[in-house]
Amino acid sequence: MTIRVLFVSTGGTCRAPMAVGTLRAIVARAGLSDLFEIDGAATYEGHTDQPPSLLAIEAAARRGYPIRDLRARPLATEDMAHFDYPLAMDRTHLAAMRWLAPSRLTERPQMFLKYAPALGVRDIQDPFGGTNEDFERALDLIEAGCVGLLKHLHQTLNSVGG
Repeated sequence: MTIRVLFVSTGGTCRAPMAVGTLRAIVARAGLSDLFEIDGAATYEGHTDQPPSLLAIEAAARRGYPIRDLRARPLATEDMAHFDYPLAMDRTHLAAMRWLAPSRLTERPQMFLKYAPALGVRDIQDPFGGTNEDFERALDLIEAGCVGLLKHLHQTLNSVGG
């Protein structure tokens, strides 16, 4: 069984690749990489095939999340059916994802930070064009969301398996 996770941001050069790198590293450390397919996509097509922003690469690298080789790609209708967890970084992404989803799947896309409710935050602000601190703040939220998502998945798998 493969768990498919898609992170969606605006341009696919900041939040989504940082989330992809973070979750990939967390599941690798847990020895679960074989169970996951993790990808990112963008609601804006203007950065297609571009690497993550330099500040995103640097922030992620400081925490041990390699993202330099990732490339932005546009969100596609098929993503809503392919991915079990299509996750939005902010409410504008959620709206775009639900608009793009086939009618039977409009509720599948969710807010990413739903998995970190203790934060009391719904949106991860776009750090694009911001400072190192903006990227670090975004990455703090992304880490909390990834840990919460993995905890949720672990509980779900345990309830299914036993």
